[in-house]
Amino acid sequence: MIKVFVQCEAGTCEKDRYNEKTLEYLSTIELPLAYPYPYGFIPDTIAKDGDNLDCYVITDNPLKAGTVVECNPVGLLEQIEDGEIDHKILAALPGEEPKMDNALLQELRSFIYGIFSHFEDSSVKVGEIASRETALEIINASQFVPKP
Repeated sequence: MIKVFVQCEAGTCEKDRYNEKTLEYLSTIELPLAYPYPYGFIPDTIAKDGDNLDCYVITDNPLKAGTVVECNPVGLLEQIEDGEIDHKILAALPGEEPKMDNALLQELRSFIYGIFSHFEDSSVKVGEIASRETALEIINASQFVPKP
């Protein structure tokens, strides 16, 4: 199980920004498309880009921005942003088992490419959905012990 801090609710075009270390709300930005799934990050991790590991929670259940939910990692979405690895963990609520199939991949690709089409100075490439084991390897390699 992992904990995911929900930054953005499914169905909203608003991206709430938080200090990833303190979870303090900073601001909200408006995006051109609505998030297909709740989106956030895994606290106490550091990804290759220096931020916390990003995470989509693949669920139809509404999750409120600013909350922490326990999830099971179910896959990893390969993503390169501006030439840097920026993979996304895919997670599910306990008891849920979403399909890691081509339909999900196409839905996430459409959303991500749609967002980035509005930012001319940024580039993105979305790869495949990797296994749960790959997601766990990335999570384990990205964990750190926060300073008191």
